[in-house]
Amino acid sequence: MDIQEIETSLNNPDFQYRLKAIAALKDYTPEVAVPLLTSKLHDDEFLVRTFVARELGKHQTAESFAALLEMMKFDNTPNVRAEAANSLSLFGKVAASHLVFTFCQDDHWLVRRSILPALVELECPNELYEVCIEGLAGDDAGVQETAVNALATLAQTSQQDAALSKLLELVNSDSQQIRFQVARALKHFDSPQAKAALSQLRQDPDHQVVAAALENLV
Repeated sequence: MDIQEIETSLNNPDFQYRLKAIAALKDYTPEVAVPLLTSKLHDDEFLVRTFVARELGKHQTAESFAALLEMMKFDNTPNVRAEAANSLSLFGKVAASHLVFTFCQDDHWLVRRSILPALVELECPNELYEVCIEGLAGDDAGVQETAVNALATLAQTSQQDAALSKLLELVNSDSQQIRFQVARALKHFDSPQAKAALSQLRQDPDHQVVAAALENLV
């Protein structure tokens, strides 16, 4: 699709044409693609904005970074904010502090469950630990479980002791799913405390937790 076709399609009332035009911009340089993508930051159709967020991550410029920040912080649709967070993480560790800020400000589960694995990939232990604690303090069970899984990745990092300490606190959680995830996470920590906690979880009243603790016990 040539640029004239793309520009025409971007203004088509049928959003399917706009989606195809946005996808076609992958074949163009950032100088050409980014201004056209950012012209649709406030498109009425959330799928269009989602596609814009996805494509902006492939064109890494200061303008696209700023546009993704705006989308992640201010878009009214969680899917768009989550996609913007994913794309922002592709810029590397420079995005970490912005992801932490959004995680603390935006309690929607989809946004938070996008940011947690993104920070794992960025290998930013301090920032990751911060959002794990924030996620565990929230009300969403899925985010809490994702946070426990993320704590496991902090073994062998500067936040290893803090992560293990938090996992040990969760051994007696009222949630069976949290205890299950804790049993899986503890296998990454080679310490007497982790092994003792796994021994305790082998006596858990829930058979799935017991199975996880048995499987992971070294």
